[in-house]
Amino acid sequence: MDSLGHLLGRAALVEQRIRMLIAERRADDPDPDDPFRGLYLTDEVIDRLLDSDPRSAMTVDPAPTVALDEAAGPEARLLRLARDAGLTPLDVDLLVIAAMPDLDARFERFYGYLNDDVTRRRVSVGLALQLAGAPGLSAAVRGRLEASRPLVRHGLIVVEDPDRPLLTRALRVPDRVVAHLLGDDTPEPELRSLLADADGFRSPLSQQLAVALAAGVRLVHLKQHLVGSGVAAATAALAEAGIGALVVDLARFARLPEPHAIARLAVREALLRGVGLVAGPVEQLADTHPDVIRWLTESGVTLLLFGAATWDPQWSSVSPLTLEAPVLSVGTRLELWEQQLAAVGGEAAAGLDAAAVAGHLSLGPAQVRRAIEAAVLTAQLRDGVIAPEDLRSGVRAQNAAGLERLARRIEPEVGWEDLVVTPAVRRALTDLAARARHRDRVLADWRMRRGGGRGHGVTALFAGDSGTGKTMSAEVIASDLGLDLYTVNLATVVDKYIGETEKNLERIFAEASGVNAVLFFDEADAIFGKRSDVKDAHDRYANIESAYLLQRMETFDGLAVLATNLRANIDEAFTRRLDTIIDFPAPAPPLRLTLWQRCLAPPLPVADDLDFGFLAEAFDLAGGNIRSASTTAAYLAAATGGPVTMRLLVQAVEQEYRKLGRLVLEREFGRFYDGL
Repeated sequence: MDSLGHLLGRAALVEQRIRMLIAERRADDPDPDDPFRGLYLTDEVIDRLLDSDPRSAMTVDPAPTVALDEAAGPEARLLRLARDAGLTPLDVDLLVIAAMPDLDARFERFYGYLNDDVTRRRVSVGLALQLAGAPGLSAAVRGRLEASRPLVRHGLIVVEDPDRPLLTRALRVPDRVVAHLLGDDTPEPELRSLLADADGFRSPLSQQLAVALAAGVRLVHLKQHLVGSGVAAATAALAEAGIGALVVDLARFARLPEPHAIARLAVREALLRGVGLVAGPVEQLADTHPDVIRWLTESGVTLLLFGAATWDPQWSSVSPLTLEAPVLSVGTRLELWEQQLAAVGGEAAAGLDAAAVAGHLSLGPAQVRRAIEAAVLTAQLRDGVIAPEDLRSGVRAQNAAGLERLARRIEPEVGWEDLVVTPAVRRALTDLAARARHRDRVLADWRMRRGGGRGHGVTALFAGDSGTGKTMSAEVIASDLGLDLYTVNLATVVDKYIGETEKNLERIFAEASGVNAVLFFDEADAIFGKRSDVKDAHDRYANIESAYLLQRMETFDGLAVLATNLRANIDEAFTRRLDTIIDFPAPAPPLRLTLWQRCLAPPLPVADDLDFGFLAEAFDLAGGNIRSASTTAAYLAAATGGPVTMRLLVQAVEQEYRKLGRLVLEREFGRFYDGL
């Protein structure tokens, strides 16, 4: 017998009991055919009520119910729900009796008749207990409908009309519960938007956790160091234990006006489906609604919480099994990428080297799947074959938008071939990119840990005059790693109020820790400056700000680049904590020659009289100034309708000199001086 057949069989038994009760009522009713029955009370009805025994209840034979349950088996929806929610046989009877009007419209009239009130078409508590064969004067029986008991606590039954006496209060079964019993597993609309991906990934930890769950463990906390690793381990453990998973995003919970009601819906949904509830990041909801976390931990469902914070005993009176979610090794991540790419199909991913494109990126199973799905969609614009750039674009699409409120996002458009720097600088930059690409292998797989609670991040300082290529170098590294570049806007960081700057920086570092990106601090000496002697309160708080940054940089797990025009202004304690320092010198004539040629390359129309050698030798300009002068010359040429000529270039250089506050000397401009 299937679940629906079992439910209909239980409904038929309830109908038999109603027929019996109606027959008894009619036998004792002095005027059963009164058309105004239920709207008033006659003297005869009052006399009958006075003569009745309040302790009497209809006798119910449990044998048919037991036979139906045995025939349906333990996996019938009603019986499985009873087992998972801890319902007693009386609870199940009350649930079926209360749900009858939603299963058969005739029962509205039946209950109106038996309630002796045609306007009350839901079963009352007293009538439900009578139909279930339970005494209405028993405290234990009445207690099954208290708010702390499973039926009401889990939202399986709603006791309405709280102002009425208990026995005349109406019982209603929510539509979601009835739909589940009829075979529908569609969650409530309010809950649907809060559900997250349930992508599991097997690991030794998930196998151990599955054994613990099978042994009866009901509360687990997984501390994760990588976004998505906690939910992946929890989901895989539930699957190995033969239990499904319902994953809920608690970060969205925290933004709701009534998180308690949604938490109840989530617990009820987990019970209805017979699955474990996976929820996190726990700290985001605990900061604003710790009582909701406590309620969840005491709900009785199998609950696996995850988050970046250590478990706080104040969150619950129940002690959880606390575990560290595994950080995926390089080999494990590559295995994950290969599995997901194999699911796409051999032709679409043919020849794609996932190790070179994304092996160094910290992504959880769900993020990997979504990145590949985004890459597949992008590839459909061409021949359907995923290219490395499609995969990089899919990875960048997984970055949360939270960091964009604090920093400016730049999608890299330049590569190593566009960068013009000295060989020493290029070598240092390639070493920095290699450090970022292989840091997990060195620090995690090879266990070259730094100790002291330091993070796995990579930090570098780019020092040099303005226009020497610091920002462009950061963009090139981001492009080489397949990452976005986020330039921190100091206007959103520095605050005149004490402590606010540290809070703003903490938000940036916290958001950046969950994003695969390069974090770029331009003019870093403004916030990473030297500490000074304390002469007044301003100095003391400025030093506190610097001390905070020293500590926060050590625990950062991402890739951060600091840029400054004044290296001497950076505190020495910062430089000691940096992985690499790269000095960007002013370009010499050979580099300036290359820069002029790159800036004045096609499709820009240029005249034949350009003297690149003279431009490189005569004008001591940085790369940024050369780019600015070339752009100015291009605008001048566009205004005249012709190509860029040497005369226009010299005029543009003159404007650049005046912007820099430099003298326009004849010995520098040579034969072009008279034409200025």
